This record gives sequence, C-alpha cells and structure tokens, in this order.
Amino acid sequence: MTLPAMILAAGRGERLRPLTDTTPKPLIEAGGRSLIEHHLSALANYGFTRIVINHAYLGAQIEARLGDGTQYGVHVIYSREGTHALETGGGIHRALPLLGEEVFVIVNADIWTDFPFATLTPPRGLAHLVLAPNPPHHPRGDFALKDGIVSNEGAELYTYTGIAVLRAELFASCTPGAFPLAPLLRTAITRGEVSGELYRGAWRDIGTPESLRALREWLGESAG
Repeated sequence: MTLPAMILAAGRGERLRPLTDTTPKPLIEAGGRSLIEHHLSALANYGFTRIVINHAYLGAQIEARLGDGTQYGVHVIYSREGTHALETGGGIHRALPLLGEEVFVIVNADIWTDFPFATLTPPRGLAHLVLAPNPPHHPRGDFALKDGIVSNEGAELYTYTGIAVLRAELFASCTPGAFPLAPLLRTAITRGEVSGELYRGAWRDIGTPESLRALREWLGESAG
C-alpha cells in the first residue's frame, strides 16, 4: 500500500530572515534545487504519488514553482492556510479531508535527508516517529526510544526528524484552528500508542543561515 504524504510548508522561517522575507522557506535552495523539490523527487522515487502541501506565507510562490506536481511524477494538492499559518497540528488537521486516507506520512519541508520513505508502513498505534541522533544545535533531544516504542523521558533522548506516519484518529478530539502537534504526540506517547525508529543516515534541520550554509557546503557548493 502506498500511503499519501503531506509536506509541511507553511512556516514563516523567522530564523532564516532576511532570506525568507521574499522567498518562502521551502523554496530555499541547496544542491541546485529547493528543499521542497528535494522531498518531492525523493517521495516520487519511493513510489508516493499523492502529496498534500500546506502553505501560508508567500504560498503563491510555492504553487507557481511546483504546479500540480506533474514534473516530479506526483499529484500535488494544496492546503491553503491564508496569511496566518495554523502551526503543525492545525495545518495537518485542516488537510485531513485532502489526504483521503486513515494513515499518512508527514515530512517537514525545512529538512534535508536521504531517508528511505518506502520503509514507512501504517503504525499499530496512532503514530510512528523517525528519530535521529541529536545534532549540535539540539543536544537534549526530544524523545526516548526503547524496543521500538517512543517515550517522553529516558536515559537517552533523540531528536524528532520531522518525519512520521500518523493516523487521522490522533486528531479526533481537535477543533479547527492553530495548534502544535507536539502535545498530541506526547499524550499519545504517554498512552503507549507511538512507535519509532532511529535513523542514522543523512538528516539536517535547515532552520538558520548557519545550518543552510553548512548544508550547501556539505553538498559541495562553493562558499561564494
């Protein structure tokens, strides 16, 4: 079964200003193409065909660049949030009718990774999170992982990559509006309903000019 996927692309990108004053963060380029185009190509290569993209700030630029997704071999559907983003949880909740399935994959637009998306399958519980070893800018991590089960606390914490498989049921008690995803996940984790895996391959969070510069250098771009 090929799951639908959602790329979360509505963030303002405050920490990447002034780059994001005129360009939405998902269209920031590294390695010769934008961050979101990297995801579209990767998802297409792993067999995903239907992808929802939410946007808010400068969202028209995203639609102009990506179109209906044909050039990437996928079908793109847009969830337009207007001038004010609904945060991660609110954005996903709004897009549920567009996803059209009980289970779907999410990926943050502002990361770079070579994660093999085809390995993701429906979780037994409400969610399955992909975690990574903690990067220098986030040394404390987010969640613990033992025997494939995610915990809120533990001797060793790992960083949430922004990649997950979710069940629509996770949002059953939610109402429309802006709200974060993390509290929903932590509540489900407390009930033992969240599985996870640790990915040690390439993964970078592109949230600051420094992290963007480091990614570009890692991909072989010249400093100039």
